[in-house]
Amino acid sequence: MHFYKFISVILHPIVLPTIVVMLYFLLIPTNFISNQKLIILSLIFVVTYLIPLLILAVFKKLKIIENYQTESIKERKLPVALMVTLFYVLGNTLNTIAHLKDLGLLFYATSLGLFIVYLLFYFKIKASLHMFSLGIPIGFFMILSNLYSQPFLIIIILLFLLSGLVASARLNLRAHTTKEIYIGFFAGVLSSLSMYYLL
Repeated sequence: MHFYKFISVILHPIVLPTIVVMLYFLLIPTNFISNQKLIILSLIFVVTYLIPLLILAVFKKLKIIENYQTESIKERKLPVALMVTLFYVLGNTLNTIAHLKDLGLLFYATSLGLFIVYLLFYFKIKASLHMFSLGIPIGFFMILSNLYSQPFLIIIILLFLLSGLVASARLNLRAHTTKEIYIGFFAGVLSSLSMYYLL
């Protein structure tokens, strides 16, 4: 059980965006120098990790949520709605910077996917955010493979393997049903692919 909790923590949805952007800078040639990359990474870390963490801490203090796992649909609604806005604003910001439109697409896709997750709450479906946050980069690296004619097959396979590990962890922790696991995962993958064709 401790192993499954460990997996859920190290591959938490608020950790992954920074890791994905780090991978992007390592794999995709850009005109940015190291200091510029660090500034961009810092911005993404603040918006996708520190601000969500602060929001959850405030919500816990105000007793809007019982714990940081936000286990019920009721507890998830407001945090997810705020994340939709945050990721959209981040996508907008990155999309206006030359040579960062790929990352703009990534965060637009995340915002779109989170909006879908939010809508599903009204159908009593609590899609797995852990699986969603792994589905997003799988779709993203599929798009990058097409854009740059580079097969990021190892990254995509690794993400699929991690998805399987996280799915197993979430099921063993009884955090989600199998249906919620699949819905979260495909919401992520399809949001990335859809946004690519929409933009």
